Amino acid sequence: MADLSKFSDLVPLDNGLCVISTIRPDGSVQSSVVNAGVLPHPVTGEAVVGLVAAGRTKLRNLRRDPRSTIVARGGWRWTAVEGAAEIIGPDDPRPDVDAERLRVLLRDIFKAAGGRHDDWDTYDRTMADERRAAVLISPQRIYSNPTS
Repeated sequence: MADLSKFSDLVPLDNGLCVISTIRPDGSVQSSVVNAGVLPHPVTGEAVVGLVAAGRTKLRNLRRDPRSTIVARGGWRWTAVEGAAEIIGPDDPRPDVDAERLRVLLRDIFKAAGGRHDDWDTYDRTMADERRAAVLISPQRIYSNPTS
């Protein structure tokens, strides 16, 4: 099992803000800022980096090519996780994750990234209305700067 502790330790230092990089159809890299955290995979229980995604570019890139890199940082410390991303959502169903488990998973990811919410029912409705998906990155390579 991969040790995501260095990544996890950095999450609270910058409000869970991380940079994820995916691969465009032309092979170039697309990067964006997301909130992410470490949590157990909802089926396997293995530690993964999770984020909640909506919209087009990241999800379209990951559906075509699941390779990704996500970097967490705090000050001069950083840790990168490379791995295959799995998408679980209304447009990317997984047979062993029903609608209720997806609802809980999206909350779990939000909390793992340091998020708090005063009205979970509103959060759930927004996630469903926006067709948000869970992106789970299974680590294949983890590396940090020497001071991490």
